[in-house]
Amino acid sequence: MPATDTDPINQPVQWVAELVGVDATLSPAAQLLLTLAGIFLFAVVLHVVLHKMVLPLIRRVSDERAHAWLRPFFAGPLFSRVVLVVQGLVVHMQALLWLAAHPRWQEGLLMAATLWMLLFGLLSIYALFAALQEAGRHVRSLRRFPLRGIFQALNVVCTVVAVILMLSVLLEKSPVILFSGLGAMTAVLMLVFKDPILGLVASIQLSANKMLEVGDWLEMAKYGADGTVTDIGLTTVKVYNWDNTVTTIPTYALISDSFKNWRGMSESGGRRIKRSIQIDVTSVRFLDETDIERLRRIDLLAPELERRVAEIQRHNEEKHVNPASPVNGRHLTNLGTFRAYLVAFLRAHPNIRQDMTLMVRQMTPGSTGQPLELYAFSTITSWVEYEGLQSDIFDHVYAVLPEFGLRVHQEPTGYDLRRLGDGAGLGTAAEAASS
Repeated sequence: MPATDTDPINQPVQWVAELVGVDATLSPAAQLLLTLAGIFLFAVVLHVVLHKMVLPLIRRVSDERAHAWLRPFFAGPLFSRVVLVVQGLVVHMQALLWLAAHPRWQEGLLMAATLWMLLFGLLSIYALFAALQEAGRHVRSLRRFPLRGIFQALNVVCTVVAVILMLSVLLEKSPVILFSGLGAMTAVLMLVFKDPILGLVASIQLSANKMLEVGDWLEMAKYGADGTVTDIGLTTVKVYNWDNTVTTIPTYALISDSFKNWRGMSESGGRRIKRSIQIDVTSVRFLDETDIERLRRIDLLAPELERRVAEIQRHNEEKHVNPASPVNGRHLTNLGTFRAYLVAFLRAHPNIRQDMTLMVRQMTPGSTGQPLELYAFSTITSWVEYEGLQSDIFDHVYAVLPEFGLRVHQEPTGYDLRRLGDGAGLGTAAEAASS
């Protein structure tokens, strides 16, 4: 039955017709055209008001008053997409109210509005997850979670659900039927989404066990990764290497393979120094009184030297040691005294952690001499500054070796052989001149 003039469906048409000063008694086609024009005009006005006035005002207020973790919600496209969903809802309601007399047009507009709301609802969910991920960077307790990988997995789930709902709207079928068909394709879906599923499981394990976070120093020789983790995604982990290259590692590989995480070093505030020098064993000897008097002038060594000398004298007197031979009793050696000096040097260094392991030890000697290892932890963990500190320490170690009568073992070079040759030639010439 066609709508009458008193029908609520025609009231908006009559109102618009009276507003523009035309006859309210219009043909059905004119009424339909005027109704569609009214819906379109209202949608345009609503769009302009919301996007040109309301949203800029919200962003301006948020920039001035919102906390840092709230700003991503206002700065991103979240609210603009939510507003588009609201616009689709308004069109949907207008179609229900104004197009009852034109069921075909009402059905088409309702379908278009529903698809519009599903599409921008899905995009709103994407924007919400992106804002949550950005806000998580401002919350210390959330930084250790691989939020990007988790939200990527949720995006996939939401996309599948939205696509099924859209198909149900287009096919005019219940989404329950499509979801039941989706259950029958579980094996195929498991094969297609194998990497995302493995990545999601790996992300949860990495987060739950606190194995890896963004910003950690990751070393994984199998994939050539040695640098800072910049992103933990659903399927890949990005590592920015020290040579400015980028390595991508499958997320599930961090569970199935082993890797080294240097975060513990950074959190402890101490980075290990573990390096040795090779001492020429032929330079090791006992110290005589002249050597002891000379070494007493070293401020760092003097207290330890006095203690050692007094202890050795007391021991030798108690044992009635014959001083005729240095083999009898206990005596100071230049290598032992040098070790004591290095310990005192490290103890006095401002950039060495005193609450962590600190020692200078002899390693097993070999054909390259006697290794003397310095083992300590620096207060500097940054790579460049750490290497500079370590170099400064060993510069000093090599420079003070002659003070203790020690030499560094070094393989003969061409320069050494040339000096031997020059020495032999000079000797032969001198002998010929004397004869």
